[in-house]
Amino acid sequence: MRKHIAKTLLLSLPLLCAGILPATANAQGSDALPPTISAQEIDDMFNELSNWGRWGDDDQRGTLNLITPEKRRQAASLVREGISVSLSKNYSTEEAVDNVSPMQVIMTIPPAAPVAMDEWRIFYHGLTYTHMDAMCHAYYKDQAYNGFPVTDVTEEGCSTSGIEHLKEGVLSRGILIDVPRLKGVDYLEPGTPVLASDIEAWERETGLRIEPGDVVLVRTGRWAKKTDIGPYSLMSGSPGVHVSALPLLKERDAAVLGTDVGLDVSPSGVDPSVVIPTHTVAIASMGLIIIDNASFEELAETAARLNRWEFMFQLSPIPVEGGTGSIINPIATF
Repeated sequence: MRKHIAKTLLLSLPLLCAGILPATANAQGSDALPPTISAQEIDDMFNELSNWGRWGDDDQRGTLNLITPEKRRQAASLVREGISVSLSKNYSTEEAVDNVSPMQVIMTIPPAAPVAMDEWRIFYHGLTYTHMDAMCHAYYKDQAYNGFPVTDVTEEGCSTSGIEHLKEGVLSRGILIDVPRLKGVDYLEPGTPVLASDIEAWERETGLRIEPGDVVLVRTGRWAKKTDIGPYSLMSGSPGVHVSALPLLKERDAAVLGTDVGLDVSPSGVDPSVVIPTHTVAIASMGLIIIDNASFEELAETAARLNRWEFMFQLSPIPVEGGTGSIINPIATF
């Protein structure tokens, strides 16, 4: 049996959160800089939020276990208008400042043939394409979710926790957390953190509450900004979810966390020895399913028009054996 990381010198989560949240959480600018967190605090948080062993020592599905048959029936009951919205950007072959590794599409059948065929090559991780992460995507101190070792990743792929273990997909209740709408802006500026207090403020605003098995979608307005100013890079700074928001999502037992950016706020405010801290703690500790670079603009418009911020959410990954993730086209249906 794999040894789980010892839970020693743990901080109380309420005290931890109270100590690291800034005084003003609902404004953009210098008063909304990411809280400063040490490597020790990340270590403590990692242990406190851990779902290792919760669904068995060999579990490779993480928080998908929270989506029960009852949860799927609840999600289906949310379909009233019958309106479906795609949450994926189109995959592009055009190189741009926000698409530095464009998709390659190679036509394999001559144009005069009676059928058309093609091959695709894509680097889907990063800050461009809508994708989900497998449990083997993130490691902390050489261990993935549930204690699987980093040595399980080889040139052939992940021998444990690959995307094929998530192939039943997701069908659950989705909730849109529209942070720009909450703050009264068109989009969040680089470095703006989404905090637990923002999520709770949105719950009060809409009367909703995150429940076990929910899909939590956090809009920063990334694509609205692109429409406004044109292509731009997130590499030098990005709005996103701060790692200090994860205790709230663990408390509520969210099954999926999706954003329209690469999830993490950048700069993160976390000791630089911890790389992409929100990703790391969410996946490797909590086993939380992550969606990056989704498109929430049409979703936000539809939700505002219907005055309804909950919906049925579904997605299906491509079950590549040993894959670290998958391109996806998530769908929200009202």
